[in-house]
Amino acid sequence: MKKSQAVQLIQELSNANGVSGFETEVVRILQHATADFTIQRLDAIKNLYLEKKNNLSEGPVVLFDAHSDEVGFMIQAIKENGLLRFLPLGGWVPNTISAQKVRIRNREGTYLPGVVTSRPPHFMTPEERQRPLTIADLTIDIGATSKEEVIETYKIDLGAPVIPDVTCCYNEQTDLFLGKAFDCRIGCACLVDVMEELKEETLPFKLVATVTAQEEVGERGALIAAKQVNPDLAIVFEGCPADDTAETPEMIQSAMGKGPMLRYFDVSMITNPEFQEYALEIAKIHKIPVQVSVRSGGGTNGMAITQVQGAPTIVVGIPVRYAHTPHCYVDFQDYQAAKELVIQLIKNLDADKIQALVQPLSKE
Repeated sequence: MKKSQAVQLIQELSNANGVSGFETEVVRILQHATADFTIQRLDAIKNLYLEKKNNLSEGPVVLFDAHSDEVGFMIQAIKENGLLRFLPLGGWVPNTISAQKVRIRNREGTYLPGVVTSRPPHFMTPEERQRPLTIADLTIDIGATSKEEVIETYKIDLGAPVIPDVTCCYNEQTDLFLGKAFDCRIGCACLVDVMEELKEETLPFKLVATVTAQEEVGERGALIAAKQVNPDLAIVFEGCPADDTAETPEMIQSAMGKGPMLRYFDVSMITNPEFQEYALEIAKIHKIPVQVSVRSGGGTNGMAITQVQGAPTIVVGIPVRYAHTPHCYVDFQDYQAAKELVIQLIKNLDADKIQALVQPLSKE
């Protein structure tokens, strides 16, 4: 994929509306982007399955995965004064939500603007100024003055999805993107880019990709997809939290601009050591910048995939500054390094190597 095409795809995916459970817009973009070189199908939860054309009909199965959903909110209640109470979909820090512009989908499918309320300091008591903010303290204002107006005029009901109202921008001089939802739209774009680059390759295994729903609320789509695909090996594309502005120097393990991050451990999985070693060796041979990490938190679709039949799985994380906030940075050079790493991993794989990774203790 040409750089201009990749930039356009990343921006389009970042701008798309797609909180957990409402990923249709993202799926449509990906279907269009991969129509020429994949065989596609959808399931009921909105997982998108992409099988490489001219695949082997049998043999080992290698899975690519990225999740389509983004963190957002859902309308929980409508107050008599027209303000909307909401719940988070995915992990949010309340301080990053207050005073942000959002989009709310009404029953006709139109996204309407709103703003997350913030209490002006003029009306706050000293105790309120000191008390930590919670999501329960916040509401969304769409300009209505009554509950009836919200329902009848704006046509907003309970259960309506809400996303940050942010437009992605790209700086050609710095190669940086600033936008929302790079966890995991940057991973989705990279998956598509790699699949396109491999479309003419004759591979000694089946290559299947899944773009899975509802990762941010518990890896639900990936668990279903992994059972369908039953992979022998898996590579998860992710937009991982960059830590270079948050950690002390010795703890920085996913800095923006230093290549993709490959984790040994997070709270959801221990990465298969042999597969991790293979990936790092490929990166070294091809002089691809990578970072390694041991995470005290986090979690990815890798957990769901490994729980199906224990398929060796690595997570290729593209660092995202300020993940799970409305405004995030991504470096295109990290995207390119992640793309090149996965391409080289695939080109150097064969059935024997897959077998050695799947059964590392087998005798020759």
